[in-house]
Parts: sequence; structure tokens; C-alpha cells
Amino acid sequence: MTRRTSARLLPLALATVLLTAACASGADSTDDTADGDPSGGPVGSAAPLDPSSPADASSPSNPASPANPSTPANPANTATPDPSTASGPASSAPANPPKDTPPGTQPGAPWHPAPGTSWQWQLGGTVDQSVDAAVYDIDGFENSAAVVAALHAKGRRVVCYINAGSWESFRSDAGDFPPSLLGAGNGWKGEKWLDIRQLDALRPLIAKRFDMCRAKGFDAVEPDLLEAYNNKSGFPLTAADQLAYNRMVAGLAHDRGLGVALKNDLDQVPALVGLFDFSVDEQCAEFNECTKLTPFIQAGKAVLHVEYNLSAQQFCDTTRQLRFSSLVKHLELDAWRQPC
Repeated sequence: MTRRTSARLLPLALATVLLTAACASGADSTDDTADGDPSGGPVGSAAPLDPSSPADASSPSNPASPANPSTPANPANTATPDPSTASGPASSAPANPPKDTPPGTQPGAPWHPAPGTSWQWQLGGTVDQSVDAAVYDIDGFENSAAVVAALHAKGRRVVCYINAGSWESFRSDAGDFPPSLLGAGNGWKGEKWLDIRQLDALRPLIAKRFDMCRAKGFDAVEPDLLEAYNNKSGFPLTAADQLAYNRMVAGLAHDRGLGVALKNDLDQVPALVGLFDFSVDEQCAEFNECTKLTPFIQAGKAVLHVEYNLSAQQFCDTTRQLRFSSLVKHLELDAWRQPC
């Protein structure tokens, strides 16, 4: 599902064992499991974020059907939704409900979360709707319009996770992707990198996925794997190829009235921050690169950030200063969370 780079995937099994011990020391948890493929960020050898890294601002961050038994045992690990970003009960219409307009945006602009917005990211298992967070990021294929509507009725905003960078054999639209688009495996079973240079071929395929998100009532999309050029994709991709593709993805989302997240791709943040509405980042603290995301905060856009291999004590003080919305999560992205 979600991941940083395929080059860092090899030690994944070992990381899962190590992470279990790390999470147990930072918060109460249960023996969580999730259906489907494992998801999450890979391990790396980089040092934790230097607490002396410059902060962009001083404001702290706050850190779906029946409840999932993987809910954290300690209720103190949940966060209160930010009233400036969470709307009231949503319309029952199948399309997106009316949206509030965050400060600094124009009326009618796509919704985006403000810095410090609380959030939950769950891609595995039945969505636990009891988590006290203003924004939920959930799988677009695996969840129905009824789940989105139920979360809206609780005052939550809902983000549609979609893979935009690789082909997935297990998705219902897998047969729509011609073989000429498929490259090397990305390290996850049943997945292959896409040739993002073929914009005309990919445009209708990604548009169809975003149409699904809009039809189900999602507020925004999280397109995963937007940095193929930094991976062994099987294609001679360049940074320019990635910029062109990412700009196309952002345009397709905005054409449908959806907000859109830039997933990782930190090196291209300066060129893309004006086109994307918020950031979803994995492991910037572990790899000591969180300051690369501060242009989003400066633009009034949230950085929704997750660590898998660090304890909250190792990075939360710094990311609070940066005004990130930071969580510790299990690699499989089940319902458990520990917000900063």
C-alpha cells in the first residue's frame, strides 16, 4: 500500500518485529492485524531528527463502520479534532458535502487541512470510526460511500487513498492498464511501477480513480508513489518526468473539486507546493529531512506525518515546533495510532 522507496523495503520483516517493541514502550496497544497486503514505510539506517533543526513556527500540533478491535487501549492516545478544520454533519447527497473554506483560500477552492489538524490514517481492516481525529485517510477502493457518509456525519473530513504510481494486480481496474505501462516490481506483491512518461495513457486511468473518490463523497485524495524517478522503476525516468506527472495528478484532482496531497517526494516540494493542498509524509524524522516540508506550513497547508520506527519521544517535540500533524503508526497502518 504505502511506502517510501523500494530500495528501503528489503528489511521490512525485521522492521515489523522491532516496531512492535518500540510501540509497546510508547503507548498501550493490542495485537493488531489487518486484512490484505502489508503497508507502511520501510526501515532505514539514517539517524533520528536532530532536535536542533530550525522550526518554521512555534505553534504545537495536535497530534469506518463498526469499531475495529485494533483501537488503542489507552484513550489518551486520541486527539481532539481541530474546530477550525472539521465541519459539522455532512449532507446525505452522494457527492461531496458543502465544504468550509480554510483561512487564506478562495471560496470554491478545494478543501485542505490547516497546519496542526488532527488525523487518522488507516488502510488495513474495517475503519474504526471512533478515533477522535478531524481527518481520516482511508483506502478509496476498500471503503464505500456509506463509510464516507458516516464519517461526514461525525464531522470528519475524509481523504481517499489511491495508488497513482504503480499498477496493482488486486484492484478492480487492473485490467484497464495496458502491459506497455508496466515496469519493474516495486517490492510489494502484485505491484509494478507505471511508466509515468505516458501521460496520455495514464490520464484517463487516474481520472477514473478520482471519479470514484468523488462519487463516494471523499473530500480529497492521497495519490501514492509520486516519486518513481528516485526508484528502480524499469524506466529511464527523470525529475522532469516526475514533475510533469505530479502536476497532471494535481490537476485531475482539482478538476473534480478534490483536494490533493503530495505524498513524500520531498526534493520537489518547492516546485509543487503551490499545486498540492497538503502533504502526507512518511519518516521524515527518521531520515532527518522534515525541514524540507516547511513550505507547506508556510503556505497554510497541513503536513500529515507518520513515523514507524521511532518512538514519539524521539521526534514529537521537534515536529510540534514545526506544526506538523505527527503520528506513530504500525507498518500495516491498522487503526492503532499514537499522536504527538
